[in-house]
Amino acid sequence: MDIINGTPGNELKCDNRKLVTTYLRVGFDADGAWRTFGLRKDFHPAVKVQMEDDITASTVVPAAVLANLPEGTDKNLSLKFVQNCEQRLFQRPDDAIHRGYDKQAENDFVQPDNFFSNYEPLTPANARDMVEDALGFHQFTEPMQTFIREIAQTGAPEYFVCTANPRLVDGKPTKNPRYLQKRPDLVRTPETYLAEICARLRRRVPPGLPLYTPVTVLLPGRRNNPPDVGIRALACYNPVHFFELPELFMEFICSMTGKSPSTTGAGSEGALTKGPFNAMPPIMDLNNSLVAWILCGHNGFVTAAGYVGPNARMDHDVSLIVPEVWCRLTAEERDPKFLIANRFLDKCQDFEHGGKKVLASRLGWRINARFVHAFFGRVFNHPHAVFTEAMLKPELQSKEIFADGMDNIVATQKRVAKMYFDDGSIAQTCPPLKALLHIMLHDAWDSKGLEHPDVRKLFTLENLLASDWYAARLAAKQKVDRALWKRHVECLNQFLRRPNYTDVAENLGIADRLTQARKTLEAVESPDYPKKLTGTLGAEPIENYVSAT
Repeated sequence: MDIINGTPGNELKCDNRKLVTTYLRVGFDADGAWRTFGLRKDFHPAVKVQMEDDITASTVVPAAVLANLPEGTDKNLSLKFVQNCEQRLFQRPDDAIHRGYDKQAENDFVQPDNFFSNYEPLTPANARDMVEDALGFHQFTEPMQTFIREIAQTGAPEYFVCTANPRLVDGKPTKNPRYLQKRPDLVRTPETYLAEICARLRRRVPPGLPLYTPVTVLLPGRRNNPPDVGIRALACYNPVHFFELPELFMEFICSMTGKSPSTTGAGSEGALTKGPFNAMPPIMDLNNSLVAWILCGHNGFVTAAGYVGPNARMDHDVSLIVPEVWCRLTAEERDPKFLIANRFLDKCQDFEHGGKKVLASRLGWRINARFVHAFFGRVFNHPHAVFTEAMLKPELQSKEIFADGMDNIVATQKRVAKMYFDDGSIAQTCPPLKALLHIMLHDAWDSKGLEHPDVRKLFTLENLLASDWYAARLAAKQKVDRALWKRHVECLNQFLRRPNYTDVAENLGIADRLTQARKTLEAVESPDYPKKLTGTLGAEPIENYVSAT
């Protein structure tokens, strides 16, 4: 049979009955063959419902003011809550080109009211050819087979698209097919409802009370690539890296990515390309983001997509496996302090290569064989075969490419950091990020390097809460709220003074609303109001930026 867990596979039978084993692809061999591994007999995939995409609204709330929270919530921290602003998700179903592989995409494609981009327009004649290719046709899932068969028989509609047929560009299928998927949480309402009921039962939250579902884990992904024509290598990362906040925000500020199918190149992207959607300087988003990370005590585990090292092609397989592993970790096991203390993570160290210093320490901590055996072993039969030593230590694949990739990262960090000095944003940067930008550009801040204790403590919760700059954010928020509630009071007063609107005002309860608005305004104007805001994001003191620029 195929190569399973690194060795030729065998069928297993008991009483002449084949015992079914589930297999999972984890990357590709050098010749493009799938690397397939057996899952544990007691493995059952977690039910995952994607609710968020590129555009998401979020807020940060002190945990102490909320009740019925998940078990193990630290009341001394804050919690982040997110809400999708859209009804559809912008998906790129890369693996759907393999017939029958992406069952969700094939089911979505046969639904009405779809939007597709970069798919080849097929005709009923194409549908008949596909049906006649019996072997290839029956690789599709049943919904796609039924869909194509009906078009072949009826000759309508005039055009259709298929998951296995992206648009041809210069005679080759494009690597950037897209479609708008209806949000699964809106489509799969029974599963969504069941998840809520289960959480209510677990926490004993009665009907009528809100069920809070804060963000508990953040696992951002990074696209990596080997060197290519005109594109430098970005293949220094093993499957999962833990970054402490200084190194993590160097990653975020840089927003670096490897070669992407949706672009012709690589480099810094993400938040730095959001100009058409948000005219505010990017530093404001970064300030907000850092405050949220510190207040919530979040930990950043960055996962690999594309490649692990220059030779191990993974595509999105690691990104799909990591949630299965992470949902099987306890809160203690997800804590980096626990992982470091128990030697599940290795610190990346600087080293010399070709007479130059390679700043590998900027990659933070990375998982090791001990981590894979302990935690990936909850999913795989032979976890040690899933990630080889050369995958866990990408420099073993090519020290030269690793060193060039690190030089690429550091050079891009310098280039991006310089932008914040050139446009004057450095004046509005909060002190931790200001220190970080100086280190990214000049390798030091106030004559102190990245590892200096004074730099590290800038990113602690204690420093944040005691700082003048966070107090200024709370004062700015009070100013914003005061202006808002003054406007509310004025508008309600104006409405009550309108002639011939007495009945309407009574029906709308305008008088009661005005009373409530005045009480809220009084509370907002209280000198103690900023204290009550502690644990929230506050607001950006924008007037400081205006005066500075």
